[in-house]
Amino acid sequence: MTKRSTLGWGAVLALALTFIGLTIVFNDSLAGWQLDLTQNRLYTISHGTDRILKSIKEPIDLYFFYSAKAAESLPQIQPYGQRVRDFLQELAQRSDGKIHLHIIDPKPFSVEEDRASELGVTGTALNAAGSKFYFGLAGTNSTNGQQAIPFFDPSKQRFLEYDVAKLIYQLAHPKKPVVAWLSTLPMTGGYNPQSGQMRQPWVVYRQAEQLYHIQTLQPNATAIGPNVRVLVLVDPKNLSPATQFAVDQYALRGGHILAFVDPDAEADQSGNPMQSIGADRASHIGNLLRAWGVDFNPNEVIADRGHALTVAMREGEPPVEDAGILGLGKSSLTQSDVITAGLSNVNVETVGSLTPVKGAKIKFEPLMRSSADAEPMPSKRFQMLLDPATLLTGFKPTGKRYTLGARVTGIVRTAFPDGPPKGVTLPAGQRDLKASIKPLHLVIFADSDLLSNYLWVRQMELFGQPVAQAWASNGDLVMNALDNLAGSSDLISVRGRAGFSRPFLRVEALQRKANARFHAQEQQLQQQLQRTEQQLTLLQSKRNDKSAMILSPAQQQEIEHFEAEKLRIRKRLRAVQAGLVSAIDRLGTELKVINIIVMPALFALAALLIAAARRHRPAAPAPGDPAPGDTKKKDERP
Repeated sequence: MTKRSTLGWGAVLALALTFIGLTIVFNDSLAGWQLDLTQNRLYTISHGTDRILKSIKEPIDLYFFYSAKAAESLPQIQPYGQRVRDFLQELAQRSDGKIHLHIIDPKPFSVEEDRASELGVTGTALNAAGSKFYFGLAGTNSTNGQQAIPFFDPSKQRFLEYDVAKLIYQLAHPKKPVVAWLSTLPMTGGYNPQSGQMRQPWVVYRQAEQLYHIQTLQPNATAIGPNVRVLVLVDPKNLSPATQFAVDQYALRGGHILAFVDPDAEADQSGNPMQSIGADRASHIGNLLRAWGVDFNPNEVIADRGHALTVAMREGEPPVEDAGILGLGKSSLTQSDVITAGLSNVNVETVGSLTPVKGAKIKFEPLMRSSADAEPMPSKRFQMLLDPATLLTGFKPTGKRYTLGARVTGIVRTAFPDGPPKGVTLPAGQRDLKASIKPLHLVIFADSDLLSNYLWVRQMELFGQPVAQAWASNGDLVMNALDNLAGSSDLISVRGRAGFSRPFLRVEALQRKANARFHAQEQQLQQQLQRTEQQLTLLQSKRNDKSAMILSPAQQQEIEHFEAEKLRIRKRLRAVQAGLVSAIDRLGTELKVINIIVMPALFALAALLIAAARRHRPAAPAPGDPAPGDTKKKDERP
């Protein structure tokens, strides 16, 4: 008995030592391995981010400033802070030593706080004593370049991977991206022949000049250089065949294109404004767009009563709704795309619509959409429009939401299947492309007027200097699109994903249901109160005694009746609130029973069934024993 017990404890000790040894080995050999079982693959690094990490040539230092101690009292921040820390550590592990991660918890009034401020990470005040909470990321490269995410906004956690990947990409590629800008509208400034004065560049163009190296292209350009990261097309019209062919070949090389087309460009000054009725102010690159899988009708404007802005046509007249000038709020802007997420409002004027070409092998993702209270109208109705109210005469909404802006990606074919147009000669040894050698990345909006100053900025002077104050998000929309397209195809492929937080949907449903009941009964109480006050006023007017301090028996009885009714309804309200708490507690109890009792019992039952099955399994015959079903007796063996 003693010997058997000794062997039993020896086996347990051997198993324990084996377990500890395997744990040490696995911790070392399986470092960086993970199994992501979350619903939205929150912990899986995208292939685009992996390729960006592999493209790093010089070391990059990342400084994660995170007030971990202070975050312990911020339950809405702490889980996200841990998520960001884990994500950055994983990136450092995957970078083959090219990323050096420094995790810093800045103490109040310390050198670390000064370092955070120097690198562009901002602290949020926690109390009156001056303590600050830090939750940001800064990076530096070998050439003293630096980038920063001042603060990780929990409301933008779906774009965590994109924001960090963009920061790393910008540090790995510090040169200003080249943006080729082709516009038939007067965006770049110059002499205005109508006013006889010099005009300033549009605000959105000035912003782009600060961030990118801009190369202006003329409508008769014959080539687009290989160093161009983004091609911007603004109201393209009257482009020469050679220019269209150059744009086509750039797209087939996997180009990144930001296009603004328009059925009626208000800023088009190519003709005499007094003779503009019936003039063609639409963009015309339909052959290119169709080759890229996009349909755009240059003769239709989307009138939208649901998003119509109120405008004043003439001084002294009351403002009217203009269904051709639209203010698009968050409900019309795709919140899952980095270009439009977080924008408050975008204003457009005489905007067209976009649809994917049937059978095109592209991915068409709407970025901006109209309301369902919209109708396509001929663009000529909007030229020299004197009274916007006439647009609503006979207005018949289709109930359809029209796409006003979209992201298009995929393999496309040439718009010149018969070869280069007449007069275009390719360099020796170069052949024209018939299909994409890399996927096209196109962001297109069916309006060019959204770039105009009057739709999103107010011009003013401060100390003699012109200042533009934004009152809409049009400029942010354009900068977001340029920022996204100016990165590599790998960066563009890093898209937003579902949020990290998971709400208690059933609990919220119970709360909404109870709140609805509570609100309905509260309204009932208010209505009864108003009726009682009216009755009291009526009784007061019929009294003979005008003393305001003495109540008649009828008044007293009515007041007592109201007080009793008020108490009764308050009891019902308390019962509703108690029912809410009870329902939530009951749900919590059910979850505890499932997790603590039911699931372990199921596992135990499964283990017992497996053990019973093994116990009843017939044992293997010993050597020399007859096989099952063999009726030959032992004494009959030779």
